[in-house]
Amino acid sequence: MSATELTGASTLNELLRFRAGLLAKIREFFALRGLMEVEVPVIGPSAVSDPHIESLALILGGKYYYLQSSPESFIKRLLAQGCDSLYYLGKAFRCEEQGARHNPEFTMLEWYRLGYSDTELMQEVDEFFKSLRPELSAERFSYAQLFETWVGLNPHTATAEQLCQVARQLLAVTWTDMDKNFWLDLLFSHLVEPKLQALTIVYDFPLSQAALAKKGADVLGRDVAKRFEVFWQGIELANAYWELTDADEMYRRFTEDNKKRESMNKSNIKLDKKLLRAHQDGLPECAGIALGVDRLAMCLLGSKNIRDVMPFPLELD
Repeated sequence: MSATELTGASTLNELLRFRAGLLAKIREFFALRGLMEVEVPVIGPSAVSDPHIESLALILGGKYYYLQSSPESFIKRLLAQGCDSLYYLGKAFRCEEQGARHNPEFTMLEWYRLGYSDTELMQEVDEFFKSLRPELSAERFSYAQLFETWVGLNPHTATAEQLCQVARQLLAVTWTDMDKNFWLDLLFSHLVEPKLQALTIVYDFPLSQAALAKKGADVLGRDVAKRFEVFWQGIELANAYWELTDADEMYRRFTEDNKKRESMNKSNIKLDKKLLRAHQDGLPECAGIALGVDRLAMCLLGSKNIRDVMPFPLELD
């Protein structure tokens, strides 16, 4: 499908044709680069520990299992066993409220590049979008550049109290007893994201938001998380890490996630022992990215609601 054919879809048949063409273009992009598509389970015994992601649980044989919010654990296990760069294109699940940008079941594209840093993956992400629309070229800004421009504070040095004060002034919120990451997320999502209408890569996040990304230094020598996110039309499309490979640090962050979950009155997540073992066995240096295909379709079609680009959005009565 050419870029000129990625236009509006006014009927169900046209929507199906558009989605089929988009999936074909995605697979063509990776085939030309020699990446292998991999199928992994969508049901697993563990879930991600990220406090901001809730996995859908189910009971099989009297034990809890989870619909996977990402293929990350399985793909990293494959990489640790010596597999080449891989990608996944399929279903993922998250227990989120339905809304203009959320559906509990969605299509995810996730790929991992052996030997890549976050910077090298940014370049490939730019090439990926050009393969869909040749005129697209991603702008790049550090998290600090955007935050200082639209919020007026340095996100690396600002205290939770300073961020809270700005949020109360600009967003009229009444909360007070929240941690720094809460205020960073709130201010960024409300004051920065809506400004990112052009295709934009935001890199070098505050270190406190590293998740499973490596720690590094920015051009000013400040400690940062070596990760980036992709935005288009004010929508977050993708999240990428220069992947953490240290098993001890991975375990420490998992423990911190569970402490955070406890403070938010959320259930603890049991350790994904096989993922930890993959790190212990020697997860190779790599960078990975997860991209929401339905949100990508929204942007390509100029839609404001994810339900418009899904033939079967979930109906919650």
